Amino acid sequence: MNRSEALFERARRVIPGGVSSPVRAFRAVGGTPVFYASGAGAHFQDADGAEYLDFVMSWGPLILGHAHPAIVDAVQAAAARGLTFGAPCEDEVRLAELVCAWHPAVERVRFVSSGTEAVMSAIRVARGATGRSRILKFSGCYHGHSDGLLVAAGSGLVTFGTPSSAGIPKDFTQWTSVLPLDDTNRLEEFFQHHGDELAVCVIEPLPANNGLLVQRPEFLRRMRELCTQHGALLLFDEVISGFRLGKGGASAALGITPDLATFGKILGGGMPVGAFGGRAEVMDQLAPDGPVYQAGTLSGNPVAMAAGLACLETLENTNAWSALETLGSSLDAGFEALKARQTLPFELVRVGSLFWLAPHLDGGTQVRSAEALPASFGDDYRPLHARLLADRVYLAPSAFEVGFLSTAHTEADVHRLVEALA
Repeated sequence: MNRSEALFERARRVIPGGVSSPVRAFRAVGGTPVFYASGAGAHFQDADGAEYLDFVMSWGPLILGHAHPAIVDAVQAAAARGLTFGAPCEDEVRLAELVCAWHPAVERVRFVSSGTEAVMSAIRVARGATGRSRILKFSGCYHGHSDGLLVAAGSGLVTFGTPSSAGIPKDFTQWTSVLPLDDTNRLEEFFQHHGDELAVCVIEPLPANNGLLVQRPEFLRRMRELCTQHGALLLFDEVISGFRLGKGGASAALGITPDLATFGKILGGGMPVGAFGGRAEVMDQLAPDGPVYQAGTLSGNPVAMAAGLACLETLENTNAWSALETLGSSLDAGFEALKARQTLPFELVRVGSLFWLAPHLDGGTQVRSAEALPASFGDDYRPLHARLLADRVYLAPSAFEVGFLSTAHTEADVHRLVEALA
């Protein structure tokens, strides 16, 4: 028994499933979770000292790689001044100023401690600002595990959310509607029937939690138009895409400005951070200025603010997004060369520094909705993951999770990934 196996045995006695987040348990791919010991750049060492090339990068926050010196220095300096005060700090203001300057939707922003908390709070302020109750989400998009969003599509022409987890009363999801992605007709029918009771339409503008389901800009633009026509707010969940595709995230890349946006991951530089922001008249509904209550003891934590500030400033000062696109283009080229050598059961989908090994569909059709995914896709991915892990190349332990490139990755790292796939 190696050390990861021994630690997992111990963990299962005291932690449900042995993990603090379900996908980490490796149930979807089999085997024992890898227990991290340390990380540097694009690599980490496990508890037995084996080194892996990492393309999970803590599920997205580590756009600069593990233990980036600028972030480590900022965290150490902030920690030396005090870990938490439950009060405002200068770095909180500086980070807020950057977010407002960079993202087209944000005139005011409030910090929280996770992406789940950010989306939950943004929906509350949307309901308060509109005086309406219904929310609309899309199957294949994940917005955290708050009760009103952890839902599955029901049946019928216009679907209503039903709880997809035990412990959530049906009453909690009666005001959540669910539609498939990439279906403009269903979207228009929904607004025709329910647009006047809709508070907010929430979507990942680049869905990246059930595969990388790249949406047609026309679909998202129509969504923007319908929300405006019916007095509903549009919320872009940019917890993954925010500051990864550039300063303005997917919103700027698409040229579509939502009313609200949520952030996490990169915003904290590896520390637990979330944020939600939007138009001033909407965000001013929050207490203490307005009637919508939201609070958090560790919101705006000084160590997390320092880490996030160091991350965003480093991204800007090093022209990181251009470098990441160059690296991504190398991955594209390597994958195309691999396809010319052998038949593959999957396709590479990439946007910026996000990539996904998607199922190969007849006719080269791109997967844009969860409903288009083959039922066997998860089973097909399992042996691939196991073989890559044996080669010390670490991809997500789920076929439906995306991969992440960082500025710490090199051309040689991308080549190693391609050769491991071969």
